[in-house]
Amino acid sequence: MARVPLVEEKEHPELSELIAKIKGARGGRLINIYRLMLHSPALASAWFDLNQAVRYGTEIDGQCRELAVIRVAILNNVEYVIRAHGPAYALKEGLTPEQVAALSDWQPSDLFDEKQRALLAYTDAVTRDIDVPDAVFVDVRKHFSERQVVELTMLIGAYNMLTRFLKALKVDPEP
Repeated sequence: MARVPLVEEKEHPELSELIAKIKGARGGRLINIYRLMLHSPALASAWFDLNQAVRYGTEIDGQCRELAVIRVAILNNVEYVIRAHGPAYALKEGLTPEQVAALSDWQPSDLFDEKQRALLAYTDAVTRDIDVPDAVFVDVRKHFSERQVVELTMLIGAYNMLTRFLKALKVDPEP
């Protein structure tokens, strides 16, 4: 159970425009992340815009995006994101169930190509250490343009923020 009660849509008609915007992009659903963030409408709106941008407004392909998102969630031990992105998004983007399952211990796996391995090493470094070793950065730059490295770093940073938010406030995964 979340440490802060989730906002009930019916009890907050003043939020109807923002809720409609969120639901419009989420298949008509108001998920628990937003039901908690709506306690601060300005932050809920800003997060929505940032999340849309880092997920859908970049040159990062869907497989790479989902590898980074799920890996951040695994490293930060946030079941909400693992459950949401593992089946729903990763498979839709073309990752295999075996790849998703191997993300917990990806280094010895032969299921990832060089680009994916560079991305996962970069995700690990940004999430665990923040100060990325030069060798890891050089490797990721072999596979991603300057723009893509900026976008990838923003994606990893955004999901580190989100997973910490979810963990600190104990937001339950969707049923």
